[in-house]
Amino acid sequence: MAESETHYTLPAPSFDKPVRMLIVVAPYYKEIADHMVKGAREMAESCGAVVDIVEVPGALEIPTAIKLAARMADYDCFTALGCVIRGETTHYDTVCNDSSRAIQLMGLEGILIGNGILTVENYDQAEVRANTAKANKGGGAAAAALHLLALSRKWANRTKGIGFRPQGESVRIAGEAEGTKTA
Repeated sequence: MAESETHYTLPAPSFDKPVRMLIVVAPYYKEIADHMVKGAREMAESCGAVVDIVEVPGALEIPTAIKLAARMADYDCFTALGCVIRGETTHYDTVCNDSSRAIQLMGLEGILIGNGILTVENYDQAEVRANTAKANKGGGAAAAALHLLALSRKWANRTKGIGFRPQGESVRIAGEAEGTKTA
């Protein structure tokens, strides 16, 4: 069971510039969602982040809201929170797979997202994973987004060089005398 598992957790990142995080939550299972938001907010604020929260109807709407915010608002990173509990139909599989895939694709585009959408068999599993005193998956999702942001900022000013030229080598403009102009 998730509450008895032990695993390594990275230390929380620190930032020298302000951080703005948007938490997008689907409160379909309100008590579960509230626990996850609490964990995510506590993690983000412990790293000095300013947090905004928006609610959407369900897990399938979370990626769309994040994509809209990434395009239209000024956030550094995002945390996706929700809970999908297996039911009697294949709708569970669709919601789990499609929301996860959309979040993954946005991540590969460079949008920094911690995925905290729980996919569980029953309500008891969700309670353990959402509870801040137990598995705290909301806090873990916020931490994931913050770690991605820390990496992004660390690598922001590095360049790989252009074409076959090593990093830092100057480029001579064609037709210019040696030592007079570089690009």
